[in-house]
Parts: sequence; structure tokens; C-alpha cells
Amino acid sequence: MNGNAENHYDVVIIGAGISGINAGYRVQTQCPGRSYAILESRNNLGGTWDFWKYPGIRSDSDLYTFGFPWRPWPEQQSIADGPSIIKYLNDTASMFGIDKKIRLRHKLLAANWSSKAQQWTLTVEHDGEKKIYTAGYIIFGTGYYDYENPLPAVIPGIDNFKGEVVHPQFWPENLDYTDKKIVVIGSGATAVTLLPALAQKAAKVTMLQRTPTYVMSLPSVDNTGWLAHKLLPAWLAFQIVRVKFLVIPFLFFRLCRAYPNAAKRIMRRLTKNQLPDNVPWDPHFNPQYNPWEQRLCVCPDGDFYRALQKGRADVVTGHIKTVRENDILLENGESVEADIVVTATGLKIQLAGGADISVDGVMAEPGKKFLWRGVMLQDLPNASFIIGYTNASWTLGADATAQMATRILNHMRKNGYSSVVPRLSPDEEASMTAAPMMNLKSTYLERAKDLIPKSGDKAPWMARSSYFRDMWDIKFANLDDGLEFRREGLMG
Repeated sequence: MNGNAENHYDVVIIGAGISGINAGYRVQTQCPGRSYAILESRNNLGGTWDFWKYPGIRSDSDLYTFGFPWRPWPEQQSIADGPSIIKYLNDTASMFGIDKKIRLRHKLLAANWSSKAQQWTLTVEHDGEKKIYTAGYIIFGTGYYDYENPLPAVIPGIDNFKGEVVHPQFWPENLDYTDKKIVVIGSGATAVTLLPALAQKAAKVTMLQRTPTYVMSLPSVDNTGWLAHKLLPAWLAFQIVRVKFLVIPFLFFRLCRAYPNAAKRIMRRLTKNQLPDNVPWDPHFNPQYNPWEQRLCVCPDGDFYRALQKGRADVVTGHIKTVRENDILLENGESVEADIVVTATGLKIQLAGGADISVDGVMAEPGKKFLWRGVMLQDLPNASFIIGYTNASWTLGADATAQMATRILNHMRKNGYSSVVPRLSPDEEASMTAAPMMNLKSTYLERAKDLIPKSGDKAPWMARSSYFRDMWDIKFANLDDGLEFRREGLMG
């Protein structure tokens, strides 16, 4: 059954970023005796945080919930930069022996489930050669975007531009932007991060946006955390601060959804108080959607607004008519000069790192399937997909998925099951109303709606939205509801 025993594992985790490291910890602590390996396509662990290199790269969630619940974030900064997060991930993986389970430069090309053998066969590329792994269960911790290709952006006349065009996903290591005029096209988290970082050396940075977004200032160091660590034991201080960052953002999200007009008034007041006189709130910071219909952008200590106040940066709202040799002409006749254009136009969605996934040789089509509790794909056996929340830190959703997967694995071992697959009867599927799995209206999600698994309007197929609800389900949800278990051979 196992083929090459050296390359067979009870569980194979794809990706060694936050999701994969966390899943490794949960498997080794909650499923004792199970063998596992983490396959990582890149040269280093860290995933997103090892990949992105643009200036100012940082978290847009607090590290008390973005960090692992089983290894508290050790620094005072509640919003941290990329290098600090990478150090934390490396230290954590080493501290718990997870690094010894990681196989670097192992890119998953294809995964095929065999109903006869009751296992996965994985085709993996390692240093130019193909290797075969087998596994009883797969946990996909690859995130949801394409590392190799950004979201295509149609920018009229961009080929006319005589300066340098840069995408944040492939930031040139030696790019010198000192005293240059930079236009950042986009208004999402990447653009909001880039603007204050680039403004430190550039002559001028302009964020050119088609539509505005909400930008919220948060302190980079949380006073509650500082005080708690001064007065209380470290473990208790961490728990208190973590609860704060779990509850307050959750309540604010609920406020935004329940009382959108009140939330808009709050955001308007907070924003106007930080804008310089020469930057009007309308149209630059007056989105045409309600707060949390798209993810809020965060700026630590108001660095985004401080860059505007110092005059080293500004915001322009309008549609591009064409890019010329040295500037960008807008449809309203305004032009914006540029030496460098940065296209912060979004991510290209991709599941499972682009690997081909099949069952008995038949290709899976995730975009046509529903997700069971946001964790397992309809009709796909012995596999979990780690996808974080849209309204909270990624790690919370990743940990909820990992713990549900370990509960399923333990249930299977206890009852002698070799496989588990989410099922919908034809009648159930016909009566199900499909909804987006990620309930935001971001452009890059809208473009990929045919590629992303669906959620339904009935449990257990509804989209996840609450860490608290998910943690309850991990303990008490009925695993027979929507899951089909089989006893054929042994697993692990």
C-alpha cells in the first residue's frame, strides 16, 4: 500500500508558512503517533513572509492573534514588520522540532486519490527531479494566491512609460527610488503599506486609486499588553491581551455589519481627524461600500496619514485614460508625473499552489464544489484546505481548520476508518443556494469566483465567519453531518 516506505506519511502538509507550521504542531501534539511531513516549494520556510520583499512589508493584523496561540508573540509590537515575523516563524519551528519535518524545494505538482489503495499519491518536483510521496491525508496550507503570477492589470498605455514599472510581488532587490516620483496604482493593503515606507526616501509618492478604501490607524504597541506584562505573569498577560484582540475586532465587525451607517460615521470622523487640510475626505476616503464589505486597511501609528501630513505623499482618485512617457493622464484631464510606477493591483487567486488534484484519475473542480465547514471540499477524500478568515487574522482561521482536521483524523483512527469525504445528495445540492466562500467584494475575489469553492446557505456548508463558533464546532459538531466515512484497509 505504501510504496516507498521512506516517502509515505500518515499526513502530508503542503506549504511551510504560518498555516503549515501551525498544522504541523497540531498534528504532532493532537495526533500522537502519526507520521507527517511538510512539503515546501521554496528555499525557506515562511510562505508569504519569506516571499514578499517590498519596502515596509508588515502584518495588517495584530500579532497576538496572528501569532500562534501555542507560542505567544514575544515582542511588544502588536503590528510587526516582515523580518520580525520571519524570525518568529523560524524560532518557533526550531523550538518545537517542526523544522525537522520540512522538506524544502519540494513543489507539489499533482495529487491523485486512489479509492482502491485508500491513499494519496503525490508527484513532487525536487531540484529538477520528480519524486513520489504517498499519504493517508493531505492538509493544503498553501494560501490562496499565485506566487508566480500577479493579478493581470489592464493599464492603458503602460508600454509607453519610459521609467521603471514594478509589481510588489516581484520587488527588485536593488531598486533605488531615492528622490524619485513614484505612483502606486491601487488602494489596498499593499498600497497603504508602501506609501509611507517609500515616502521616507522618495521625492513624492502618489497613491492613484480608482475607488477609495477605509484606512484605520492602530497603535503599533498595545498599551494593555505593555501594562499586563509589567504586572502579571507572562502566560496570563498574553491570554488577557489575546482575548482583547479576539473580542474587540469581532464586536467591531458585527457593528459594521449590523449598523453600517453608524460604522461609516465612525470611520469618517476618525479619518477626517488625521487628514491634512490639502487632502479632502471626499472623494479620496469616501468609499461607496460599507465598512467590512471589503477588508479594512490598517496603518500602524497612523503612518499612512503622517506621510500625507508631511507633504511627501498624496492621494489621487480617478480612472486612468493612458500612461505616457513620463506621467499618467486621467480621464478628468489631470496628470500625475512619475519616474517609477508600482502596480499594487491585487493578487491572482490559486488553490493548492496550482497543483493538479484528482480522484481516481478524474480532475477535481473546486469552483464547482461546496466546502464542508470551510475545511473540506465536497467529494474530495482525506483532504483539508486551510483558508483564513476575511474579518480576522489569518492564523485564527488556519488554527480552526487544523484543529478540525486533527479531530477528524482522531475520529477515523478511533473507529477504524480509512477515508472520509464530504457528500451532498443530489436533492440536497439542488436545494442549496450558493454563496461566496469569502464574503468580501474585493476585485481580485470577484475575478476568481469561478475558481473558489462555494459555501451554502445551510449548515454544515455555510461560510465560516466566527472563530468562536468554529472553536465550538471543533469540540462538539456532529462529524456524521455531511461527512461519509469508510472502512477499507487501515490508515496510519
